[in-house]
Amino acid sequence: MKESPSVFPPHLKAVIFDLDGTLVDTADEFIPVVQTLRAEHGHDAMDPQRIRACVSNGARALVSLSLNISEDAPEFERKRLRLLELYSQVLGTMASPYPGITLLLEQLQDQSIVWGIATNKPRAYTEPLLARLNIQPPPGSVVCPDDITHRKPHPESLYRNCHDLNCAPHEAIYIGDHLRDIEAGRRAGMYTIAAAYGYIEEGDDPQNWGANAQALCSQDLFKLILGT
Repeated sequence: MKESPSVFPPHLKAVIFDLDGTLVDTADEFIPVVQTLRAEHGHDAMDPQRIRACVSNGARALVSLSLNISEDAPEFERKRLRLLELYSQVLGTMASPYPGITLLLEQLQDQSIVWGIATNKPRAYTEPLLARLNIQPPPGSVVCPDDITHRKPHPESLYRNCHDLNCAPHEAIYIGDHLRDIEAGRRAGMYTIAAAYGYIEEGDDPQNWGANAQALCSQDLFKLILGT
C-alpha cells in the first residue's frame, strides 16, 4: 500500500476535493430534511449540530441518527428512500462553496493547476448540486461511487481523478473532512490536507488522521496550497 508523501508536491498539477464538508457546505439542506423525517415519526427536533457533524457519513448514517434504527432494521430502506426524497426537494437550494473556495479555484487556474472532486455522494445528487452551484472554473474530474468499484477509503476514486486530470498521484493534493478521505489520499500516495472546518463528529480529532497538513478554516487552504 502506498503512503502519503511527507513533503508538498514539488510539481503540483492538481488539487482534488471531497465534496460535502470540504468544497461545499451542504449541511443547511440536510438539517431540515432530518428534522422533517423525525417529525413524520413523532420525534422532537434534534440538535442541528449533531446533524451537521453526521452529514459526511451519508444518507444511511443520517437515517440511523434521525430515527435511532440500525441498517438491518426491516423498515430501514424505506426510511432511507424517504430521506433521499426529502433531500431531492431541497438539493442545492441552501448549499454554497465554503468561503474563499471560488477565489482559490480561480488562482489555481491562473497557475495552470487543475482541480477535481472525489466524493461518496451518488452522481444522481452530485450532478444537480454542481449544476445549481455552477462553480467556476468547473472541475476537470468528478468521481462518484457510481464510477468505481470501491468507495473511499479505497484509493480507486483518486486514481480515476488522476487519470482524468492527467497527473500522477504524487503530483496531486487531496483535501477531505473525514478520516476515510485522508486514508484514501494516503493510500493513493497523495499529499493530504484535513479539512478540520468540515463535518467533524463529536470525539473525533482531525489531528489523529495522519494528514500532512490541517486547514482550520477554508481560507487556510490558500497558504497551505499556494503559500499566500
